[in-house]
Amino acid sequence: MNLMFLNNVHIISYLAMLFLGLLVGKFCAWCSERLIAKKPIFSKEFVDENKKGLRKNYIYMISVAVIYVLILYRFGIQDTAAKNLELIKYLVVTPMLVLAFYIDFEHRIIPNRLTLTLFETGLIFTFLFGISNINFVKDMLLGMLVGGGIFVGLTLLGGLLAGKEAMGLGDVKLMGALGLLVGVQNILNITLLAFLLASIYSIVVLIYRSIKKNTDEYIAFGPFLTLAAILCIFLPKGIVVTVFFGICRNISNLLLKS
Repeated sequence: MNLMFLNNVHIISYLAMLFLGLLVGKFCAWCSERLIAKKPIFSKEFVDENKKGLRKNYIYMISVAVIYVLILYRFGIQDTAAKNLELIKYLVVTPMLVLAFYIDFEHRIIPNRLTLTLFETGLIFTFLFGISNINFVKDMLLGMLVGGGIFVGLTLLGGLLAGKEAMGLGDVKLMGALGLLVGVQNILNITLLAFLLASIYSIVVLIYRSIKKNTDEYIAFGPFLTLAAILCIFLPKGIVVTVFFGICRNISNLLLKS
């Protein structure tokens, strides 16, 4: 076993990916401030700030760097550009997911510019994958319809039953963009995993708020969607759906036997 290689990738490649992730994370910190302020991202101010020493945001830098290294380990480096499309796609997409996570968590909003960029990225990769296999295009387009459709349905249902939106429009647009990027099986994975993560977090938060007597009940759902999307990169396709329905089937069998 060669200690210089990990999953058939040279250790130097991991170090290079780590460094790239730190740089991209630093740029994400800049993007976060600009998106919230609704200012242009690519501007002369970026050069000026960088000359003065761009304020470092280690949360973004470490998050992106760790994800980049894990993505490299997950997909490896193939011998042709076409075989590396999956790797390239997630290297492009994950910094935007990290941005959406932190912005929505802190400000409870997903900027339209960010969602639109995710959607445009999805269109580009759908086209690139579709060159070799038209079934990829069908899967991605169906993923967009299913992802957006589920959350449109939840929003309408919340309006009918509770008189208010169960999901924000930002979540609906984010799910449509994610569906276009990952396809129908993975968008179902993301949906189920996001609801599981949100349920666990909500229980903890509600207990904490009841102790502190805090009446703020709003919990942004975008961070759970983006976190689930990142986690699903490293999970087998369709595994969450398979496990979920397996558990449901076992529970129903137990209930029938009882």
